[in-house]
Amino acid sequence: MGPVVSTEDLVVVSHRPGDFPGYLFVETRRHVAALDELTADEVSAVSRAAWCAARGLRAELAPEHVFSAIAGRSVAHFHQHVFARHQGTPAEVGWLDGPLWTGAPVVDVDALCGRLAGYF
Repeated sequence: MGPVVSTEDLVVVSHRPGDFPGYLFVETRRHVAALDELTADEVSAVSRAAWCAARGLRAELAPEHVFSAIAGRSVAHFHQHVFARHQGTPAEVGWLDGPLWTGAPVVDVDALCGRLAGYF
């Protein structure tokens, strides 16, 4: 887990560790493997947190797009990905490749997380 952006009763939002500026995880505190195992309250909390994360990323990074995905093949714990695709990212740079191009923005992730906290 990377720097924490927000902690609430049912969910935690953190930044992905490493060179992925603007890549957040929304995770439930309760351990469940899939979306359909969440309670209605957890679904509401996840939805709100993902919305806040997307709004914050758009405002703070002015990305080309903010994406969201739920995928859990490698970790049997529910988490929703919310991540920015930065302006000018070449088409050949995949979603999960990180900033592997010379025009990638340099972002102080800790400072970004501090600013993103204000959107929750």
